[in-house]
Amino acid sequence: MRTALSAAVAVTVVLPGTASAAPSAVVAGAGDGGAGVERISVAADGTQADDNSAGASITPDGRSIAFSSSAKNLTPDDATEGDQVYVRDQRTRQTRRMGQLRPLQAPVISGDGAYVAYPVQWFNDVRIRQYQVSTGNTASLNCSAYSCNQPSLNVDGRYVAHVLLSSRQPSFGQRIEVQDGTTGADTTVAALDHTQPSRPSISGDGRYVAYQDGKAEDVFVWDRNSGTTSGPIEGPAKGAALVQLSDDGNKAVYLSGSDTFVHDVRSGTAQLVPNVRGVAIDPTGRYLLYAPHDTNGPSLTLRDLRKGTDETVSNQPASAGTDAVSAGGRDVVFQSTADGIVPDDTNGKSDVFVRRFS
Repeated sequence: MRTALSAAVAVTVVLPGTASAAPSAVVAGAGDGGAGVERISVAADGTQADDNSAGASITPDGRSIAFSSSAKNLTPDDATEGDQVYVRDQRTRQTRRMGQLRPLQAPVISGDGAYVAYPVQWFNDVRIRQYQVSTGNTASLNCSAYSCNQPSLNVDGRYVAHVLLSSRQPSFGQRIEVQDGTTGADTTVAALDHTQPSRPSISGDGRYVAYQDGKAEDVFVWDRNSGTTSGPIEGPAKGAALVQLSDDGNKAVYLSGSDTFVHDVRSGTAQLVPNVRGVAIDPTGRYLLYAPHDTNGPSLTLRDLRKGTDETVSNQPASAGTDAVSAGGRDVVFQSTADGIVPDDTNGKSDVFVRRFS
């Protein structure tokens, strides 16, 4: 049953826009400044990857992109078999490998580009490895005798929202926690009696954490300052799955049925984008990356939620994850196995690309 925390949800319907408007950048881009598509999964000499690359996330300023790849020609010291995690600096055009352990999920990057985190297999458990990008130094999240996964980093990497599980105590279910990297203190956000993915998403300042109860099909938002939880944010009549919380903590994107909703945390209202699957939202909460259900059109589209206008990210088959859009909707990272997105794409593998809007 829905809890008493449920509130009436006001919904504004946004129909697919017919006009097209280029996103206005809030933060200046850190790459070459030109509009178009660029392949990111390349070696220092510009040659293409020799194996699959995917799972990309981008910083709000568009400078740093974290992704995973099984290619062995992206950096001079590549030698380990299997997927590795890399960070591409769009200003210096350099790619660095982050550790040598195989990621179990796509890597996440802090908003300032200083830290990367991803879960790895650690004997019979799972641990989250966090790397300082500038030095390569590592730190493991302190999960004690438990497994932890599904990390989400705040803007400076101090706070890590994650899920705590126990393979040795199935009745334990899961806890959603936030660990303070400075003090080492853990704060429990929620305890759930099941192990279905809860997908925590933390705001840039570490104040808010959105998460889903996959068993009840509810989405909640926790506030560190008040220590309270609001929700289900989708109201009592819907089932929902979380996509992402915006970096400013004010917009929570969730899926319900065949539609996408953008919930305003402060006002409690929801903006409906019908018949699309939301994929990611930019840090300001203005631009929504979505995949249309209609397979005859673009595979990825960027919506200006304020104007109701769309920009095509990819006409070819492509996919993306959360943290795929930089601030102001200027950059979108995605992966695709399609040929022809950029010239001389002949490897027949999944590559990581960035679409830049001027």
